[in-house]
Amino acid sequence: MNLPNRLTIARLALTAIFVLCFALDFRFRFTAAFLVFLLAALTDLLDGIIARRWNLITDFGKLMDPLADKILTASAFICLIGFHDIPPWAVILIISREFLITGLRSLAASKGTIIPADNLGKHKTAWQMITIIYFLFLLSLSEIQHPDWFPLAWSAGTHLLVPITVILSVYSGLAYLFKNREIIRTA
Repeated sequence: MNLPNRLTIARLALTAIFVLCFALDFRFRFTAAFLVFLLAALTDLLDGIIARRWNLITDFGKLMDPLADKILTASAFICLIGFHDIPPWAVILIISREFLITGLRSLAASKGTIIPADNLGKHKTAWQMITIIYFLFLLSLSEIQHPDWFPLAWSAGTHLLVPITVILSVYSGLAYLFKNREIIRTA
């Protein structure tokens, strides 16, 4: 197994640790979750760079890298629902898009076609990561201090980042389905 694929598997393991940080009650758990998420996001960035630079792109990576991204981001959004300012409907739309595209990839794979992530999907993933990191940073900061501007910063994320992320998620999903409509049509 090459290094990019190992980084993808490491991201899956880091996702489990991230979720544990939310599930267990311990001091600085949000800070731990924030740091684990940053490390997981870094593996996402590195596996793609390494795979492209050293021509280590594999079918495993084409399928598992986007899936590991989806598992990480879906886990984070689900964990953040409990803080009430990330609406469940937004998380449902984001995760539904991910399941839909994963289903499309599975359908294509059953026909011998590998559908890699496209640029719009990569932008969507970047905005999802930015949104998650923003809220995790604020939660981490709240463990150390609770500044007066905290509610305003949280609200700004809710009213700015969440809509951008939802719109990009839905738009990129629809564009992906349209781009690959022939696979659906011949199913």
